[in-house]
Amino acid sequence: MEQVKIDMYMSANQDKFPSEKIMLIRNQLEKLEDNKFGFIQSIELKSPTTMLIVSIFLGGLGVDRFMLGQSGLGVAKLLTCGGIGVWALIDLFIIMGKTKDVNYQKIMINAI
Repeated sequence: MEQVKIDMYMSANQDKFPSEKIMLIRNQLEKLEDNKFGFIQSIELKSPTTMLIVSIFLGGLGVDRFMLGQSGLGVAKLLTCGGIGVWALIDLFIIMGKTKDVNYQKIMINAI
């Protein structure tokens, strides 16, 4: 894999991954073939900032969890009105980290 392509991809998306996992992602991308790298580039990554905004306005309804693909937690959050507000408040602090973890998992599953 060309180093320039990897550098461009990482510089465009490094804010969407946990900072401690950046080198692991870079190492996995270096091992990929060109056609698989093209597939990795097409994976839709969620923006942690956007998820925080969604969590602020619609977190009590579980929309943030649905957007992350966590349907079970989204339904639970919806039925409990965000855990009577407590769960929604906690999610305000952790949703950005969860978003970065989900993005990391998407990349690593498809890079293998």
